[in-house]
Amino acid sequence: MNAPDLEPQTLLVIDDHPLLRKGVSQLVALEPAMRLVGEATDGAEGLRLARELKPDLILLDLQMRGMGGLDALRAIKALDLDTRVIMFTVSDSEEDVLAALQAGADGYLLKDMEPEEMLASLRQAARGRLVLSAPVTELLARALRHEGPAAGLPLSELTEREHQILLHIAAGKSNKLIARELDITEGTVKVHVKHVLKKLGLRSRVEAAVWAVKTGLAPRA
Repeated sequence: MNAPDLEPQTLLVIDDHPLLRKGVSQLVALEPAMRLVGEATDGAEGLRLARELKPDLILLDLQMRGMGGLDALRAIKALDLDTRVIMFTVSDSEEDVLAALQAGADGYLLKDMEPEEMLASLRQAARGRLVLSAPVTELLARALRHEGPAAGLPLSELTEREHQILLHIAAGKSNKLIARELDITEGTVKVHVKHVLKKLGLRSRVEAAVWAVKTGLAPRA
């Protein structure tokens, strides 16, 4: 374990339900590896706190009064912070899931999950991993199966480096983590990811991860 792993990961919760925020606060207090640094009741306040606090993780509700989760997600991502944004919602509709992931969400967790499972997911997210509730993974697999993106495209269309990048994406790793492991810049990783998605006809890195598992390129978790 390296030194950065010993530092508590900072967390910002954006949700308009007081009981939910209190529950998350109490749960995170039991986890030494995490520290709650802020709470927001809507997207606008969450955006302000994200800019001010620059947390490692943001737990973001999808459906809120005022600025909703999707608008907040896009605005937070536009800040280009080194922050991972995890949607935390009751909605498991395909439309909501795909919209959030296409907007750049680093994970999608459902609020009916067990507390221990949520903490485990947050730990994985803090390590740069993509996190999805099981029903969401199944939903994405069905969506890809119906749409059939790039089904006939041989992997030989990818360069050797792009193939490496795809394997790392399939493992749910962030651009920062991929850059560190391949000893290249994060900007270079972003360019490769963009090329991979374009060549495979996919709209997000999450779709690429699910597609890689579905096609047998990467093992199932």
